Amino acid sequence: MNGCADPGGSVGAFLCQAGQALRAAGIGAPRQEARLLLAHAMGCREVDLLRDPRATVPDAAAQAFGALLRRRAAREPVAHLTGHAGFWTLDLAVSPATLIPRGDSEAIVEAALAAFGSPARIRRVLDLGTGTGALLLAVLAECPDAFGLGVDLSPGAAVLAAGNAAANGLAGRAAFLCGDWAGAIAGRFDLVLSNPPYIETAAVPGLMPEVARYEPSLALDGGPDGLDAYRRLVGVVPGLLAPGGRAVFEIGAGQRGAVEDLARRAGLLPVGARQDLGGIDRALVLACA
Repeated sequence: MNGCADPGGSVGAFLCQAGQALRAAGIGAPRQEARLLLAHAMGCREVDLLRDPRATVPDAAAQAFGALLRRRAAREPVAHLTGHAGFWTLDLAVSPATLIPRGDSEAIVEAALAAFGSPARIRRVLDLGTGTGALLLAVLAECPDAFGLGVDLSPGAAVLAAGNAAANGLAGRAAFLCGDWAGAIAGRFDLVLSNPPYIETAAVPGLMPEVARYEPSLALDGGPDGLDAYRRLVGVVPGLLAPGGRAVFEIGAGQRGAVEDLARRAGLLPVGARQDLGGIDRALVLACA
């Protein structure tokens, strides 16, 4: 059994064989991912697998696990296989219609909260390109007096985000619509959030297979220089910010200077930035000049 010592139908044997298969497919943390997928297939927690590695895997779970492994070996993202991903304090449903929320994007939430000092100062929030609703819902979870609007060009994303609001107890303070950035919006907001597409077009095919093959190009491709979305955003944000308001954009590695220049030319003043856990400038905070 290729060095797997546990009995053939046991949890331990399944994890050993799956870890070997995922390692051969180029997965970086094969044993960890095998545990996650087997727990999902069996409807239990990962810790339950560790407690009894000699437990027998039921036939139905074994079949489901095999199907999950084949998809993961083809580099389909784990979040697509399990149907959800964690972000901030939230558990969010995901689908191929949206980007999978990433830990690096939590820097945008941190920057937004820090920009106002007190959650009570954030009352009206707009999220342009909301995807799963991750940024908007994370801010609303921290600001109990706030109401938020999320906009996405993808109808599937808007529906998914609305479902995530309901699942996290935030449906009464969030609304979602399908639209082209801020084209159909009138009003002023204390906080405008956006994680726009910012990858250079030529670089998209070279991204990790999980991203290039399975995540929507609409949410990745930022044009030839990666800045197309920012050019549009800086044009609309000044008309959306309330007095004292702030916009917080996610930016890619090395893009801070270029986005700041675009913002200044549009009448926006860069007032701060926040790094992600990798030390990369990830959140850019802007105010009306």
